[in-house]
Amino acid sequence: MPEGHTIHRAARDHRRLLAGRTLRVSSPQGRFSAGAAHLDGGVCSDVEAFGKHLVYRFDGETYLHVHLGLFGRIRKRKLPAPDPVGAVRVRLEGDTHLVDINGPAICETLDGHGFDVLKGRIGPDVLREDADPDRAFDRISRSRTGIGRLIMNQAVMAGIGNIYRTEILWRQRIHPDRPGREISRKEFDAIWSDAVHLLEIGLRKNAIVTVDNAPPGRSRYRERVNIFNKERCPYCDGAIVRMEIDTRRAFACEVCQPTP
Repeated sequence: MPEGHTIHRAARDHRRLLAGRTLRVSSPQGRFSAGAAHLDGGVCSDVEAFGKHLVYRFDGETYLHVHLGLFGRIRKRKLPAPDPVGAVRVRLEGDTHLVDINGPAICETLDGHGFDVLKGRIGPDVLREDADPDRAFDRISRSRTGIGRLIMNQAVMAGIGNIYRTEILWRQRIHPDRPGREISRKEFDAIWSDAVHLLEIGLRKNAIVTVDNAPPGRSRYRERVNIFNKERCPYCDGAIVRMEIDTRRAFACEVCQPTP
């Protein structure tokens, strides 16, 4: 599943290509035909990211809401429009480029009320200037749930994915199993600040880079990480422990991150 920086980068790129333009909207696959017909010919006024949710605003209080989930994919292409590749749920065509979205977990139209409901259930997004970290700390400080689960809960703190969770908590020397209510305000502020810092790097470099002053790696996704999927801690050379948190793999150094 794409992490928050990927969705923000898509929103930034699509805003530049589509905002202020009348769009041709279609559903080559056919599963979004009614929604596409409703949006077709409308003017896209903005494209925004809310955590892992991508929202295209159209004039007249109409919105296209997309969540890629585990299998969704976005392709950006120059016009003239090429043939669709795979099962394209929705195609958005502007003046010079098109955007194809394949296999999203959510692809729906919303009115103004529906958009407000969506925003209300998404936690503060670490990459948005209007984010309120106090909202996240209020939830975390009252919870017995481990901090590793809480910062991946998009209703608590939006935008952080599996790799960033492991890396941020290691950088802050906090074990994923520590209950949220045992996280001090100072520790939370450090988690939030580091999340903003690392996701801004990801947005800028289009890669997850959590190693200080390092360039992107040469793997398929160009990641450069400290302990995620590693065997030894780069700080203390201790063994990295693998665990499952809500069926997702996570990692910790139990020397640098003492078990609660």
